[in-house]
Amino acid sequence: MTPFALVFLAFSMSADAFAASISKGAELSRPRFRHAVCIGLVFGVIEAITPLIGWAAGVASQRFVQAWDHWVAFALLTAIGTHMVYAGLRKEETIEHRKQTLWLLVLTATATSIDAMAVGASLAFIDADIIATSLAIGLATTVMASIGTLLGHRLGKFVGHWAELIGGVVLFSIGCAVLAQHTGYFS
Repeated sequence: MTPFALVFLAFSMSADAFAASISKGAELSRPRFRHAVCIGLVFGVIEAITPLIGWAAGVASQRFVQAWDHWVAFALLTAIGTHMVYAGLRKEETIEHRKQTLWLLVLTATATSIDAMAVGASLAFIDADIIATSLAIGLATTVMASIGTLLGHRLGKFVGHWAELIGGVVLFSIGCAVLAQHTGYFS
């Protein structure tokens, strides 16, 4: 995976956390920088761990699917990208104000990182550097979730839809590139 693709992947994976953190920021009256960074760290750490779990599962199953692993990577990235585009196009009418708790934040961060687990599994099939990828995803998510929290009380729900939409398109594009590269289309 090229550094350019790694950066795009990292920020694409952070799009759903960015959207969720905007919602978290909208629930707060005026989030402080320290609070935004703490929310970003929770999202970032969880988002960095889940690709490792997915990668381990992918490595364990790799010998069974080695002949068609590029199709598995393409299918997973396309499915995740399509879901993110769908979620980005859905309109939420209201932002629900709830009390912020650590458990609710961890649950939200875990729910937004499930796609990173599937991406980690697909990265096992293309022999990507999972440590660099996980760290990049975690760092991008920390930054984007912190920014999203700070912007949330002003921008609300509008920016989150665009972030998921763009992230989905990028993941779909990476899936197509993996398929094209492994089927010899660029050779």
